[in-house]
Amino acid sequence: MEKRSSGTYVFKTFVYFICIVLGLMSIYPFFIMFLNATRSTVEIQQQALPLLPSNFMSDNLHIIERNRTFDAFVGFRNSLIVASGTAFCAIYFSSLTAFALTAYDWRMRQPFFTFIMAVMMIPGQIVTIGFYQMIWRLGYTNNFLPLILPAIAAPTIVFFMRQYLLATFSLDIVNSARIDGAGEFGIFNRIVLPMMKPAIATQTIFVFVGSWNSLFLPMILLTRSELYTMPIMVTQLTGNIYSIEFGAIYLGLSMSVLPLFAIYFTLSRYIIAGIQLGGVKE
Repeated sequence: MEKRSSGTYVFKTFVYFICIVLGLMSIYPFFIMFLNATRSTVEIQQQALPLLPSNFMSDNLHIIERNRTFDAFVGFRNSLIVASGTAFCAIYFSSLTAFALTAYDWRMRQPFFTFIMAVMMIPGQIVTIGFYQMIWRLGYTNNFLPLILPAIAAPTIVFFMRQYLLATFSLDIVNSARIDGAGEFGIFNRIVLPMMKPAIATQTIFVFVGSWNSLFLPMILLTRSELYTMPIMVTQLTGNIYSIEFGAIYLGLSMSVLPLFAIYFTLSRYIIAGIQLGGVKE
């Protein structure tokens, strides 16, 4: 028994050590980014991995203020509109689709789910050119709708929500609500969605962060500066190859991630519960 308990203690110590190392490795890039936001370009070029902050943060802030194309308020506003709209469309309609795949028994249910899984295997970059041509012909460039509405079709989230419902949802609740006279949308909005809070919070973090950090598609579709999202705004700080202010770039990046920290810390307590329950196999 003593040998067994000793081996268990050593194993737990090793697991905790690995978790601490991985945690530090995850935090260190953000630590470097915030430190470099306080340093000058010369300091960043001379010492790539700093340990202490410097005193050039105000200078970097002045550089950002002098940049005519960088507007933090406009960038935050546009990114918030796109990220919030994308998160709502992706979460709500994916949950609705997952509910239909779980609560209803219809002939094409399994082939439909198989089709959704097949769509997951298609890289998004493949359809980018065709998507841009379609949006350009419809006259919807320089518009937020092409960045928000495609989120309605999110096969990965549908799969996650379906697995969550299979693990936690009981059809007896739906049948009882129907007997009481509730409609299908009423059942979904008033009963099913509140039951899915952990899964919704988990996926909201992932979708919001992914949409907020998206650069490729917004840069293609948005050409007017008043519609730039925050990632595009940050790229405007690079200037030209002869006058790149790395400190100002790091400060812009630091500003852009602050809302993501707020969203994460607000909803993070749901992540573990959502992943554990959503990951249970059928």
